[in-house]
Amino acid sequence: MKIYDRHTRTYKEAEQYGAGKLAFLYGNPFGRLLLKIAISPFVSRIYGKMRSTRSSALKIPQFIVDHDIDISEYEEKDYTSFNDFFCRRFREGVRPVGDGLISPADSKLLVYDIKPDTGLLIKGRDYLLSEITGMDEGALKEFAGGKALVFRLCMDDCHRYCFPASGNITGRYFIKGRLHTVSPISSAHKIYSENTRCVSFMETEEFGKMCFIEVGAILVGKIVDGGKTSFRKGDEKGYFEIGGSTIVVLIRDGIKIDEDIMEQSRMGIETTVRYGERIGDNA
Repeated sequence: MKIYDRHTRTYKEAEQYGAGKLAFLYGNPFGRLLLKIAISPFVSRIYGKMRSTRSSALKIPQFIVDHDIDISEYEEKDYTSFNDFFCRRFREGVRPVGDGLISPADSKLLVYDIKPDTGLLIKGRDYLLSEITGMDEGALKEFAGGKALVFRLCMDDCHRYCFPASGNITGRYFIKGRLHTVSPISSAHKIYSENTRCVSFMETEEFGKMCFIEVGAILVGKIVDGGKTSFRKGDEKGYFEIGGSTIVVLIRDGIKIDEDIMEQSRMGIETTVRYGERIGDNA
């Protein structure tokens, strides 16, 4: 799988953390029996507790080397566990807030068109917005003809995320579910309607109504929503505890995503984006 780096204008091969184990769970008959256990929130809670012990901090130096993480971008502190490091914060000024619509996280972005009937096709699977959000279809008509922005966070990404615009929360709720991996290997499952989600509807100053959905993934211990009801663009919204995960942002028709991102999305290629950087604006 190729990823486009918009900052260097080059392509790179995507690396999958734990690729061998995931291939066994999703591709092996015996592995698929174990998968039912692995995707349960109970297993993720246990894994999260294991990675919150002091001894787990010993894994941090090698993880930094293996994933070429620039530690100078993050606050200086003595991390008490691997999960403490996983939830690390950026140093002030490292991720400045751009103009227009911004990326909520360091992530890989794919953009999908929302059809007039509020359906969309993600990685070969058909979804209705009502499946993803748990809301009645009538309440989602404002997004018809708009776009779904899918931000995939990998294990080496900072798992803190921010609001992509200024405004107010008009509704927020959790949907309990499973915890499939959000990598392409799980394409046989409708992960955006099966996985645990936190759904927030917001009225923004620049872009009108938006929907922000945090999607839990395999071994994600917790989705931590900060609980803000009024916010400025770039304010931290929350963070994921250990594990890769995804954020889906639904936007209305009339918002134009930057052409370099759209060009790659039309080819099915993710674009690397950073927390706080501009990704689009009103048309």
